[in-house]
Amino acid sequence: MDPNEPILTRAELQELHTKYREMKHGINNTFAVIMALSELGQRTPGHLEKLAKSVLERSPDVVQQLTAFGDLLGSKLKGGGQSQIVRPLSGVFPKE
Repeated sequence: MDPNEPILTRAELQELHTKYREMKHGINNTFAVIMALSELGQRTPGHLEKLAKSVLERSPDVVQQLTAFGDLLGSKLKGGGQSQIVRPLSGVFPKE
């Protein structure tokens, strides 16, 4: 692959960015619930069962979101090179 060949179009990069933001938001929400329940569990041991249930229910969602984003990213990178809009960052940072 030619290092000057574009990897993604601007639209493809925007789509990946949007999906990344959605995934990040979902994962942050999951961890916020888990953290809140863990704090409640420290104060009220009765909440520990609810915490365990929440972790078991929400963990597969996090894995699914990460897998789906990885698959999308992989499919975009394998088929890249259609446009001159976005280019690799080679040569942007000075060598030490």
